[in-house]
Amino acid sequence: MSPDANPEIGENVIADEVALKRFALALADGIDSALAGWVERCVERVLVAYRGRVDASEREAAVRAGQEAHDAVVPRVRALLESDIDQQQTGPLAIVRAAVIYPTAVLVQAGVPEVVRDEFVVRQFPEDVYDLTPVSFSDIDVTLQELGLVWGAAKAHVHLSRRRLDGQR
Repeated sequence: MSPDANPEIGENVIADEVALKRFALALADGIDSALAGWVERCVERVLVAYRGRVDASEREAAVRAGQEAHDAVVPRVRALLESDIDQQQTGPLAIVRAAVIYPTAVLVQAGVPEVVRDEFVVRQFPEDVYDLTPVSFSDIDVTLQELGLVWGAAKAHVHLSRRRLDGQR
């Protein structure tokens, strides 16, 4: 059924798409705010677990790595979330997961040995030798969990609504 056949359906789809854009922007803004801090916390957590402290140069390196991750990853997340859902070939969490290279570089430079990881994790994330890959948005920052869930639900809803408009189930 086309939106022309039932204007109310078309209005609902448009309203849902506007809401999805709002949720996508909120998620992008949340990732923008949280990513650098996540990188810094990853470095600190592993260094403290390894040797009980983080020295000033390592802390500075973590801050730089956080900024580099932010500058490299956030624009990609924003571009994805600003794109039409039918053009999205991945999700924002997958893009953020690629940021593990930044704390990893600091930890390698600090001489931290690789950690023992589960076989599945080794296969899925071979470069993540410190087991830093976030499983969910809450691993980056707890404030991102709801933002990610709301965006994902809205995306699924819009996707299904579009298919129904096209006569698909």
